[in-house]
Amino acid sequence: MALTETEFRFHCDAALEKLNRSLDVVAENYDAEVVLQNSVLTIEVEEPSPGKIVISPQTPTRQIWISAQSTSFKLDWSGKTFVLSSSGESLNQLVGRLIGEQLGVGKIEI
Repeated sequence: MALTETEFRFHCDAALEKLNRSLDVVAENYDAEVVLQNSVLTIEVEEPSPGKIVISPQTPTRQIWISAQSTSFKLDWSGKTFVLSSSGESLNQLVGRLIGEQLGVGKIEI
């Protein structure tokens, strides 16, 4: 059963707020800037190479979209979390992998 717009916004906002809180440690340890504003989560790093990851809800499609480096990802609600269908990674797992790749440190547990 598809999510209503209200259900999607609820799950999306909760997931992004939880991810934002979890990224506090990453921001401190790796000198990254993490900002959640207007339901869009932005992660910026300067070292070893500058990069930005943008995570945003797409209400019409009921997906969370991630733009990182030169790639985009579209995550769907699985019943308990947002998941990238091609890999089975959850939102937190995918973001941990993308940040780790950007920082050159391997996957980061979030």
